[in-house]
Amino acid sequence: MKLKQAIDRIPGGLMLVPMLLGACVHTFAPNAGKYFGSFTNGLIAGTVPILAVWFFCMGATINLRATGVVLRKSGTLVVTKFVVAWIATVIAAHFIPGDGIKTGLFAGLSVLAITASMDMTNGGLYAAVMQQYGSKEEAGAFVLMSIESGPLVSMMILGAAGVAVFEPRLFAGAVLPFLIGFALGNLDADLRELFGRCVVPLIPFFGFALGNGIDLHVIAKSDLPGTVLGLAVIVVTGVPLIFADKFLGGGNGAAGLAASSTAGAAVANPAIIGEMIPQFKPMVPAATAIVATACLVTAILVPILTAMWARRAMRAGGGDQRVSMSLPEAQ
Repeated sequence: MKLKQAIDRIPGGLMLVPMLLGACVHTFAPNAGKYFGSFTNGLIAGTVPILAVWFFCMGATINLRATGVVLRKSGTLVVTKFVVAWIATVIAAHFIPGDGIKTGLFAGLSVLAITASMDMTNGGLYAAVMQQYGSKEEAGAFVLMSIESGPLVSMMILGAAGVAVFEPRLFAGAVLPFLIGFALGNLDADLRELFGRCVVPLIPFFGFALGNGIDLHVIAKSDLPGTVLGLAVIVVTGVPLIFADKFLGGGNGAAGLAASSTAGAAVANPAIIGEMIPQFKPMVPAATAIVATACLVTAILVPILTAMWARRAMRAGGGDQRVSMSLPEAQ
């Protein structure tokens, strides 16, 4: 039975399928964790410790000994994504109530959901797409995108936008596992390889735990706002990223468009931030579902749009026009 292959055919499936299973458990057997207790309850309710280990391993994967071209390209994309997400957060904070939209077609949409969707690029998707449509250096430019993973960037944006205030100890506690992993990974290449192997296997575990905080009725209500937000992520972040890639990164814009996605790991950020800031906790279930929908939408559309852009760029440059339109797998 080829379950892994079937899951890989779904954009972001390694994250989304376990999350959906967790949501089924929460919806139809909400007390399952308490009933079984012990390790079963740990898998169901262990979002924070599982994410802590994953965040540590993500930090270990960043290699600052990458080439200057790779660092310039990835730095350009990361900084641009951060600035655009911050601007989007500031604007959204002026129009969306602090506790989110409660009624109407966009019920459940909040500044928290917008920030989490905008500030993280799907690094696996980016690398896969650029291996097909970009250069080796462009494909390796996801080296710094791990910095976006976890709550660090979201917390910085929400704080800089005046939406939330984080105590220094909580901020330090959120980034310390990442920094320790980063330090160990750069001190010892063997440790970087060891911890790096854990990043992907941990995704379904925290996906399942996250799903256990979501009611399926919330997911059903989040289809429209999540879809619209996914489209907004591509447009709002994609256009500046294309210009940044062309004029600062030295590319043709394809790498910028390939970075205009929502990472599967972004689905975890609302829950983590909700643990630290009580004012966000009521918004977490809806924000998680909306970000998950945005992740799925961008995972489907970004490879298609990038392939079209690469074909156009190659035609304009008089290069090889035989650009494949097949979709790469996304983590």
